[in-house]
Amino acid sequence: MNNSLPIIHATTVLGVLHNGQVALGADGQATMGNTVAKSNVKKVRQLQGGKVLAGFAGSTADAFTLIERFEDKLNEFRANMKRSAIALAKDWRTDRYLRRLEAMLIAADENEILIISGTGDVIEPDSGIAAIGSGAMYAQSAALALKKHAPHLTAQQIVEESLHIAADICIYTNHNLTVESLPKILV
Repeated sequence: MNNSLPIIHATTVLGVLHNGQVALGADGQATMGNTVAKSNVKKVRQLQGGKVLAGFAGSTADAFTLIERFEDKLNEFRANMKRSAIALAKDWRTDRYLRRLEAMLIAADENEILIISGTGDVIEPDSGIAAIGSGAMYAQSAALALKKHAPHLTAQQIVEESLHIAADICIYTNHNLTVESLPKILV
């Protein structure tokens, strides 16, 4: 059994938790085979009245289904993101309909970032940086370098610059970005 995360082509989604802020962004390219079908798809959404961010890579219809299910879980578990992500991953892996969906999600709130996959994985990256899609490793590498060597940048600036770097390298990623951010709420 292969437990590695599937490679989703045709997009790059990046989340960064840095200096008390979280930002999640994605490019806007959608492809059909080797052709760009649309250049301005919005792959990042605010959920729970702007308390949670979610971004997707993979089949758009499948991803919208997963985001709706994730929001249902957030409602069920009173916006507890980690518990909602685990419940979604469990359903995704065991439900006959859901397990055929081809997408991945990144979810983020003011405290954490999670990668959620259809193989039942819920991963909280050690670095505060999560990336999915075909340009994920380019964006993640750029974000790690910026976070380390340019700590004065905001999470949103790191996401934007890293996605632009990925778009310069990955043919499935464009420069038409959507970036959402949440300030960390201090109590």
